[in-house]
Amino acid sequence: MKITLKDGSVKEYNEAKSIIDIASDISEGLARVACAGEVDGELMDLRTVLDKDCELNIITAADPKALKVIRHTASHILAEAVKRLFPNAKVTIGPAIEDGFYYDFDSDPFSREDLDRIEAEMKKIIKEGHEITRFTLPRQEAVKFMEEKGEPYKVELIQDLPEDAEISFYDQGGFVDLCAGPHLMNTKGVKAFKLTSSSMAYWRGDSNKARLQRIYGTAFNKKEELAEHLEKLEDAKRRDHNKLGREMELFTTVDVIGQGLPLLMPKGAKIIQKMQRWIEDLEDNEWGYIRTKTPLMAKSDLYKISGHWDHYKEGMFVMGDEETDKEVFALRPMTCPFQYYVYKATQHSYRDLPLRYGETSTLFRNEDSGEMHGLTRVRQFTISEGHLIVRPDQMVEEFKGCLALAKYCLTTLGVEEDVTYHLSKWDPNNREKYIGEPEVWEQTEQHIRDILTELEIPFVEDVGEAAFYGPKVDINAKNVYGKEDTMITIQWDALLAEQFDMYFIDQNGDKVRPYIIHRTSMGCYERTLAWLVEKYAGKFPTWLCPEQVRVLPISDKYEAYAEEVRKELAKAGISATCDNRSEKIGFKIREARLDKLPYMLVVGQQEAENHTVSVRSRFEGDEGAKSLDSFIAAVCEEIRNKTIRKENVQSE
Repeated sequence: MKITLKDGSVKEYNEAKSIIDIASDISEGLARVACAGEVDGELMDLRTVLDKDCELNIITAADPKALKVIRHTASHILAEAVKRLFPNAKVTIGPAIEDGFYYDFDSDPFSREDLDRIEAEMKKIIKEGHEITRFTLPRQEAVKFMEEKGEPYKVELIQDLPEDAEISFYDQGGFVDLCAGPHLMNTKGVKAFKLTSSSMAYWRGDSNKARLQRIYGTAFNKKEELAEHLEKLEDAKRRDHNKLGREMELFTTVDVIGQGLPLLMPKGAKIIQKMQRWIEDLEDNEWGYIRTKTPLMAKSDLYKISGHWDHYKEGMFVMGDEETDKEVFALRPMTCPFQYYVYKATQHSYRDLPLRYGETSTLFRNEDSGEMHGLTRVRQFTISEGHLIVRPDQMVEEFKGCLALAKYCLTTLGVEEDVTYHLSKWDPNNREKYIGEPEVWEQTEQHIRDILTELEIPFVEDVGEAAFYGPKVDINAKNVYGKEDTMITIQWDALLAEQFDMYFIDQNGDKVRPYIIHRTSMGCYERTLAWLVEKYAGKFPTWLCPEQVRVLPISDKYEAYAEEVRKELAKAGISATCDNRSEKIGFKIREARLDKLPYMLVVGQQEAENHTVSVRSRFEGDEGAKSLDSFIAAVCEEIRNKTIRKENVQSE
């Protein structure tokens, strides 16, 4: 047996050997710091026995790949600590995840005080230094073993494993858990960890199944790495739009109105109004879109033609019962079938295409209660929706144009570097989810793949994420906690025109089916607002700020001049207010800074006499006295160009 190591050297053995034994053979020091092995590119437990030629990389604690093993072991230590402190808790699953680990328990909710107790117990377990050993059992013995331990969720997991699956367990000093691994050799290998939060979860992610209590934690190889990560988490909490957006009075929610139905308060509504006007003018004046306005609901007949009734009914708000009511209506989860009938209202020739329909669409989707969060996942939302009706020969160039528009919007908002591109494909093993023939799917997916490659846009491919009628490009971004959401979607549709009997007259007078592009230019306004709150920690670019300038008179003697300044700003289209409270100027400045305003204009006797303003900005601090006209000109240019000014934190 030949084992090729990372450096290219080869170890030869006459018999099978475990990875840890090979590590020891190389160096005892290496064996002491080893966490796992990478065998032909696959991460494996140190206890894994190798019996054939392969490439082997010993993963040490210093390797980022070791984090998965450290965190998985930490999750088992967490489970043992919970069982020690809460013996009636039932264990379920506890995987390592991107930034840490979690474990779900059938238990009463855990408080922060509980987490502190559990954390202390985990430290005891680590200090005890239990060897972690692996063993396997036949299926019936494994079921009986977990039944005797009173762990019904583990029994269910075992019973759901394939008949030929190897059923493995890990024992750490008497605490045994069903697990495929990999794990460290000893609990002392977990050197730096922290329990971060707890929340409710559903067994196997199904809201119809048991409610569980999830404990989140994270672990690193070094305490310094853990401290750095925890600081990032604190920054994430400070930027969390669900917290910061409420503090800034951008939005709120009310129980009697309903979950997933946020109220946009004046400041938040103003930001979305600015974005909406920008997008509508941009699409109509520069990108050739024509605006439509269509109903918020329709009869079920419409959604049956489109296929949404069969493929998406569970996600819709339906009014009426098909068995008892003459007509059944549903709030629209999308606008496409409505815009198809705008197209069908007039006969079109090949010369009319492409037709680019745009609509600021309010949509409704019956999201699961466990999925909703702030402004990112809601039941009513508004998007910059568009549908392009094109000749097949125009499809590629128009698709490129949609990508270019999306990239322009992202760049203007300052978030282009924060996104990833995904080619969302169908799943041929789940045929009932999709319409159309395999050849159509293969061709359209290849077209998108070629476009992204030609435009040199890096992308990943996601199987099973396509719409039921066609593949798409999803442009995704992560929130401050690392959860990924789709911000912009561009879909290739070669199928729905047939279902709606859409056609155009070609050069020969024949009826031809058009292709359709479903797209958003900026996506969901509410989700974009949440994204921008977190991106800028509430310090929006000036053009988006609901209040761009605040005029601060030094005393009531200068209120008249302050009001004159405000009116001049307003005439120029700058959103401005006056702070005429009987407070000291230092207090007013601090308040304005806390409100994250771009500009403050301090005015007193000298400013009133010279028709100037004393400028303080979020970007440069004290910018000194300027003429009112020059200040207005500079801010108007900043707003017109949608400039994103960098902050000079040294200046304050």
